[in-house]
Amino acid sequence: MSGTHKLSSNELAALVGGLMELDSTEEDELKDGDISYKPYQFGDNNLSLMGDYYGLRMINERFCRLARSVFLPMLRLQPRISAFPPEVKTFADYSDEVENFVSLTTSRIEALRGNQMMVIPPSFISMLTDSYYGGTIRKTQNSRTEFTPTEQRVIELISNGLNESMALAWRDLMPISFELQNREENLSFASFADADDLVVNCSFMVQLPDTDPANFDIIYPLQTLKPIAGQLRSRMHSDLLEEDMTWREKMERAVLNVPLSLTAILAEPSVSLGRIGNVSPGEVVPVQMTPAPRLLVEGRPIFDADLGESAGKSALNLTRRIPD
Repeated sequence: MSGTHKLSSNELAALVGGLMELDSTEEDELKDGDISYKPYQFGDNNLSLMGDYYGLRMINERFCRLARSVFLPMLRLQPRISAFPPEVKTFADYSDEVENFVSLTTSRIEALRGNQMMVIPPSFISMLTDSYYGGTIRKTQNSRTEFTPTEQRVIELISNGLNESMALAWRDLMPISFELQNREENLSFASFADADDLVVNCSFMVQLPDTDPANFDIIYPLQTLKPIAGQLRSRMHSDLLEEDMTWREKMERAVLNVPLSLTAILAEPSVSLGRIGNVSPGEVVPVQMTPAPRLLVEGRPIFDADLGESAGKSALNLTRRIPD
């Protein structure tokens, strides 16, 4: 969805003026002895707090892998999905870069006390709908201003699936869920953010066979991500409150289910070859139960034991573990 936007003369003048004001502000720092002060205005959006968005980029890359299966029922294949680096811009600038007629799905992120909006172009929706009902994967040009009921159903399936994948991608950083608020078809009617509010635009590219790739965007208000700016800057998410024990539990269960053979050596008497040759049925060979019997696991002695009886059957009473 990202495109080339040429700056007008007024915008260039405003940009140069902003840089000059920045220089003058730095020069006008208040000084008191050896301590210098900078003026601060509450409500300013300090982009340096977000760092390089490393955490958000990792979430988007994980989302790309999880979201492939969402398009499988429509495209009959799992396309490759790539993520562009997050961009910060005003909502007005973003609105100028996309067409008005798009699929807009706004969801509530209760854990962050904010919203998220998914923007899918109508050409991609039409392609998914045609392919879902047996058509070919190709782009079509249209000048419509609303989606058909069939396309709205496809939008519902896609947006729900992508939100589930995004929730899974966020799980390692923090558990979140997306609650649907509304769906719109015109960006002018979207009550997502004010024109001057900063938003974080995450663009994704879906590679398709024999045609140009398709794009879709996921947008967060900057104020929504500010409370977790420290986590998004961190390259190691080691401060999780809950550890995911799924892998460890599976490994432990697999190890505990490994079958092992147990054997016990009760006695090892020494008998001459001549006596063995003269043994007859019913003859008793005396043995001494010393040293104590040993329990072997896979041929390795593990416990010393005493002979005993349990429920009318011969048994071993484990007395000592043999040190390694």
